[in-house]
Amino acid sequence: MEQISRIFEFPYYTQKTFNLSKAFTTKSEGNWVSTSSQEFLDQANAVSRGLLRLGVQANDKIALISMTNRTEWSIMDIGVLQVGAQNVPIYPTISEEDYAYVLNHSESKYVFVSCEEVLAKINAIKDQVPSLVGVYSFDNIPGCANWTEVKKIGADPSNQSEVEARKDAVKPGDLATLIYTSGTTGRPKGVMLSHNNIVSNVLASQIRVPFEHGSSALSFLPVCHIFERMILYLYMYCGIEVYYAEAIDKISENLKEIKPNVMTVVPRLLEKVYDKIIAKGDDLTGIKRKLFFWAVNLGLKFEPYGANGWLYEKKLGLARKLIFSKWQEGLGGKLETMVSGSAALQPRLARIFAAAGIPVLEGYGLTETSPVISVNDTRDHGLRIGTVGKVIEGVEVKIASDGEILCKGPNVMMGYYKDPEKTAEVIKDGYFHTGDIGEFDTDGFLKITDRKKEMFKTSGGKYVAPQLLENRIKHSPFIEQIMVVGEGEKMPAALIQPNFEYLYDWAEANKISYGENSDIILNDRILKKFQEEVDSANESFAKWERVKQFRLTPDVWTIDEGHMTPTMKLRRKIIKDRYMALYNDIYGH
Repeated sequence: MEQISRIFEFPYYTQKTFNLSKAFTTKSEGNWVSTSSQEFLDQANAVSRGLLRLGVQANDKIALISMTNRTEWSIMDIGVLQVGAQNVPIYPTISEEDYAYVLNHSESKYVFVSCEEVLAKINAIKDQVPSLVGVYSFDNIPGCANWTEVKKIGADPSNQSEVEARKDAVKPGDLATLIYTSGTTGRPKGVMLSHNNIVSNVLASQIRVPFEHGSSALSFLPVCHIFERMILYLYMYCGIEVYYAEAIDKISENLKEIKPNVMTVVPRLLEKVYDKIIAKGDDLTGIKRKLFFWAVNLGLKFEPYGANGWLYEKKLGLARKLIFSKWQEGLGGKLETMVSGSAALQPRLARIFAAAGIPVLEGYGLTETSPVISVNDTRDHGLRIGTVGKVIEGVEVKIASDGEILCKGPNVMMGYYKDPEKTAEVIKDGYFHTGDIGEFDTDGFLKITDRKKEMFKTSGGKYVAPQLLENRIKHSPFIEQIMVVGEGEKMPAALIQPNFEYLYDWAEANKISYGENSDIILNDRILKKFQEEVDSANESFAKWERVKQFRLTPDVWTIDEGHMTPTMKLRRKIIKDRYMALYNDIYGH
């Protein structure tokens, strides 16, 4: 088969090369329902024929909005792309106002939604979207056309030749998708990614990840983000069976049912898994407890490729047998690789999971780079903890004089949709300006140190890199989220969202009585404990960088409440505005 150059060629390659009986599997009414490679293509072609009969033209925009990942999404994706139209995936929990903006800005003609919750938001704003012709749902919802109707319209194969003609007309450099970045400020921007942007990224990433035919994957990170979407195409290319998790809160259950070999993760999930494991260890007593924490402390010193010497490796072998094997069982028992993206992974998590025999391959990229720029690889000494790996093949990265990471290559977006000014701000001389600060070590591993826009100066003229401080302070199991502040102020300080689950357990064990979140965060013994945690982290930094004061917030910071973007990045302005009273209290304003 010819080299793949357009996204919709991936499932054909899967069918021809691997012909999987379970290409995609989704749970429906309590049962896992599988779709074979052939069934997948048959349905995607029926969708394409149906869309043509509905009058969909090349370059029309079709929005897909789903609360969870599911087979229907992937079938629609290929069905849309085959007719030369573009897929506009939208994050399901954004506001109605943002829905209206994205649908209008993209001039979407059809919207496919997963469920009643999304449909309600669309119904609330559809009159504000003149381009909108129809809405279909994946779930059976009274009063809403079901997506199977599009397949029924396309059941008659007599216009398949027209689908083939549309496919032939699609060039690798043509626009494939518009992905609206949530952005920490302002209106979402529509990132234009071509077929070649994404395909080149899949093919270059495949060289770096140890994915093998015969493996299975659990997919739960939102497929509307380019990271998980690119990975799904990569799974197709490698002949890996994909299982879509039911929901984020069902992951541990689904892991045990499916026993996957691989999954993609975000650091926040790993932190939660680790915290739960440690909490279970805390409940142990006597020799079992001693053994558990001996293994954990050993794991936290892990270095790859036997760098700690034969005695450490001997101890590690014992720890894996006695303790870490149980961690593996908790994650299904067959998990071999996790790929992490979207935010910085704390080195302690990379160490402990690698020690447990489940290495985490940390990578780096942005929506605008389709997304992968660099990634770690366990093979051939390609893994270095504390870095985001080496730059992938065909991509060029250079560090600007101010430390910013610049990227050039076939993965760099076509630009921002209908926004040449913003495009020109970030793509200069062919290089995409990432907004991240980083450096290469002597062996070519890339390290991210901060966001360019987030670095600030104190009133004393000293520069502070908040992410470095935040990542170090978050080592504490007491701290779930932290935002370092202090631009133009005399010193750095922090707003902290405690890990309330861990905090309540600790308070109980230490016989501290507490009421609501708003009470416990004012308790003197609790505040003293947090001070100890912050002081311990501060030791790693120069005097002017240290967090001198902090305030605890009573709320849990969430995406839905607006504290964070859908990719779990802090919305710094919103958080600061929301806790302005605490901020003013710190600085005596």
